[in-house]
Amino acid sequence: MSVLTIRRTLLAAFLLAGLLPSVLLAWLAFRFASDALHLEIEQSLKVEAAAISQDIDKMLFERLQNAQTWSRLEVMQELQVDDVDKRIANFLAELKAGYRDVYSELICANLDGKVVASSNSQAVGTQLADDDGASLSFAGDAAIALRSLRFGDRQASAVLPIDVRVQSIFDNTPIGQLQLHFNWAQIYQILDQAERGSRSVLVVDRDGKVIAASSTLRAMDLLSRTLPADWLPGIVNDVGRRDGSFLHESELTIGVGHSRGFQHFTGFEWTTLVIQPSRQAFVPVQHMAIIFVLLLVLSSSLVAAMATLIAGRIARPIAALTRITREYADTGHIAATPESHGGEVGELTESFVATIAKLEQSRAELVRASKLAALGELSAMMAHEIRTPIGILRSSAQMLAREPALSDEGHELTSFIESETERLNGLVSTLLDGTRTREPQFRSCDIGELIRQSIALLASEAEKKGITVTDVLPAASAMIECDAEQMTQILLNLLHNALQILPTHGRVEVRCYQSNGRTRIELADDGPGISADELPRVFEPFFTKRDGGIGLGLSVVRRIVVAHGGSIIAGTSRFGGALFALDLPTTQDTP
Repeated sequence: MSVLTIRRTLLAAFLLAGLLPSVLLAWLAFRFASDALHLEIEQSLKVEAAAISQDIDKMLFERLQNAQTWSRLEVMQELQVDDVDKRIANFLAELKAGYRDVYSELICANLDGKVVASSNSQAVGTQLADDDGASLSFAGDAAIALRSLRFGDRQASAVLPIDVRVQSIFDNTPIGQLQLHFNWAQIYQILDQAERGSRSVLVVDRDGKVIAASSTLRAMDLLSRTLPADWLPGIVNDVGRRDGSFLHESELTIGVGHSRGFQHFTGFEWTTLVIQPSRQAFVPVQHMAIIFVLLLVLSSSLVAAMATLIAGRIARPIAALTRITREYADTGHIAATPESHGGEVGELTESFVATIAKLEQSRAELVRASKLAALGELSAMMAHEIRTPIGILRSSAQMLAREPALSDEGHELTSFIESETERLNGLVSTLLDGTRTREPQFRSCDIGELIRQSIALLASEAEKKGITVTDVLPAASAMIECDAEQMTQILLNLLHNALQILPTHGRVEVRCYQSNGRTRIELADDGPGISADELPRVFEPFFTKRDGGIGLGLSVVRRIVVAHGGSIIAGTSRFGGALFALDLPTTQDTP
């Protein structure tokens, strides 16, 4: 119950500490991002309006430049004789054809306004329309006038007349005028190209009258209409928001671009408006709001998940330590090594488990020592009580065997007595060797050479059973500080066990390699192997599965390996049989 209380308390604290900053940061980030996005959208409208206005000024500059250049050509002097040879007419027709749709008509008239030459032959002899226009100073020439915009039957078709005086090249007196009918559809094309999505474009004169519009607004018959009086005044920094009832919208965001001229052209008092409904202009802001909400939900979920995880990680070691102590109190041992959790509680758990492991190891060593002590006592008794009568029996059998009158059956019986007494004497020696292991005498040896010698000593035994013994050794000498005699005893014991347990035509492989100051020797075979339940008992005294064995060989091997500061483990080889792996220090630490 206390663990659950700690976990819930920690979870509530982490959630409170994590979610509040997340919500606050998300709200602040949205506010800053929203303001920046509003500013960027408005700036985009403003920049686009200025760019469109610049494109219009550039186009009109080129038209005025055409008017000025053409009025000074030599062919225009034919106005003094009313273009009797049609040179001007042909020239104007060629110009119109060359400029395609830029001009709807090019006209030359005399001082009385009578058309004497035109790209349209039907206009010759007619009178120019009397229309007041604004005089412009273009490149220092005040002889250029821009007439009123003329809309056709359909407002979508319109022309802008541009007048320029033609002067005599002899006395610089006026001899007529050149009039260019600029096709206003060229301006519409600029506006149509800028129109995309919900954005549309208007161009108004100084009185607020619409003189050009993009296709969407032209379809609404806005040409020649006057903007609401409050649209342009009060707009700060060429951008602002206005009531959109004029375009059947609730609110409009407007970018303003003023005509500023181009090079020598001072421009007109025209204003370009890029218009977008606010509800559509700021759709990215709405999308951003949705994204921020999703991010807030995601971050809150992550905070909740991390809070749950951290609270669980803090409480878990306490629960694990409680479980371990109860398990040890109930069973006297720990079934499985607990997971390491780190921190002070984790260190306490690890220390507790390490202490229990040391107690278990000490208990196992105590059991092993008691067995060896019993074996020592038995060996000492056998050496004292059994070897003497065994020696008498062997001597008596040898003396009987020398009797000349002894029958063949008697000789056979005496040989049995000698062999069995010899076997009993070997058994006593084995018991004594298992209880007395001398301290190793360390010196530098080539472990590879010891392995080869041990294999050679048992080569004949392996050959009798058709067993293949191979070695995989380092290319160079593998030096190790050890007791060469005891190391040979280990190798012979392990090899001998393998040869005895393997069936005919078996396989044994001995590997040796060195790394990081350690030497590892692995002896693997393809025999029946060792079952999982027998592995923990392999190195215990008197444990054996071989007929006639007493189970002391591997116990002696382990004692020698431990005396060398190493370890030995048993397992399953890659051939499916038994594996014995020795891990030894390459050098011994001398005091």
